[in-house]
Amino acid sequence: MRRFVIVGHNVDPEGEFALNDLCGGAGRLDILLRCVSSAFFLSHGLRRDVEVFLHLPGQRAPSATGTPERGGHKTVRFCGRELRYLNPDERSTAALVRTALLKKLDGDKELPSTPGIYVSRTDLDVLVNTLPGPVWLAEDGEIWPAGGLSPDSTFYLSDHHDFEPRERDILGLVGAPRISLGPASLHSNQCITVVHYLMDGGWAQRPPKNIQNMSP
Repeated sequence: MRRFVIVGHNVDPEGEFALNDLCGGAGRLDILLRCVSSAFFLSHGLRRDVEVFLHLPGQRAPSATGTPERGGHKTVRFCGRELRYLNPDERSTAALVRTALLKKLDGDKELPSTPGIYVSRTDLDVLVNTLPGPVWLAEDGEIWPAGGLSPDSTFYLSDHHDFEPRERDILGLVGAPRISLGPASLHSNQCITVVHYLMDGGWAQRPPKNIQNMSP
């Protein structure tokens, strides 16, 4: 199973946003929706061996001691094996996400929403410590390992913001390797496309037939 966890810092976990303003009032939900599309869609079908987790931390509120506390966080999980009603357009996917976020949750229990989509109050530290093979995608990380990565890997990305210090600490504590996908700064959804290419075998296993020698 290949997994992607994308943190959307500005999206309202309560689902209080309009579908006609995904770039603004929805807290750049559009970025997360493009990640969902890149993770699942093939030319004529869906990747069924993929899961996507949209983690929405919510707002930090000061506690009685003045220390910021996390509140209202939610995680929306897309399970490729069960997905139905997922279409390439962002608006319909946003409607699926909002439907999940509007569910009334009972504690930490994960609830089903539409087929293949679930919602819970699972926090990032729980995801990092329970999902196998954490990999931290970072522009200043090490190059992709020559031997590849485990097929049962979980890739962590952020939206248009960098990971917050708390999130970096969580990933660091489990020893998640910091992997770079190249010198260019890519959008999160582009990173997912590159990861799929490399995990599928990429250039090393299927070089283009019309390219024989690339050495000078």
